Amino acid sequence: MPLALRQVTPDDLIPDAEFAKVRAERRAALLPAKRLRRVALGPSCTVYFESFETMLFQIQEMLLTEKGGAAQVPDELAAYNPLIPQGSELVATIMFEVDDPVRRAALLARLGGVEDLFFLQIGADKVMSVPEGDVERTREDGKASSVHFVRFPLKREQIAVFRDPAVAILVGCDHEAYAHLAVLSPATRAELDKDFA
Repeated sequence: MPLALRQVTPDDLIPDAEFAKVRAERRAALLPAKRLRRVALGPSCTVYFESFETMLFQIQEMLLTEKGGAAQVPDELAAYNPLIPQGSELVATIMFEVDDPVRRAALLARLGGVEDLFFLQIGADKVMSVPEGDVERTREDGKASSVHFVRFPLKREQIAVFRDPAVAILVGCDHEAYAHLAVLSPATRAELDKDFA
């Protein structure tokens, strides 16, 4: 299936009992790619770049743990298929991860609107994130969610620059209360390049 049309379908899923038998093996096989797709952004934020494989595993996990059977499948596909990159973009789950609930609440209270301020720096181009429109990620009181789902749409020329090893590629956040940058390693860039058609 072309990358631009890649979606998890019911045909991609295996029964829960079968998945339970291969779950540990599949998790272990996916772990090297997931490590490369995980980028620390400052002290409290992690960017998890998603793929068809990470979403397929997540759907199987949800079906296994929630035990909703066939009736649950459409909801899981609707929730996770939008997080699969479609050939000219990178898609990420971004999480603010602070163990202490008091510190976490204080940080999130200052981060209203952060979902609109993540970006990729690709050479001279700054590609701003486009948040998923499923739910509001900032409350009326200005408190941000700890989890954000965003996409970074890239033009063909930007993908070509992304592939140029001489050009540094960064992921960042422009929020005044959380301004941070992280350089993507060559190994991470090679892994993410698989998302482009």
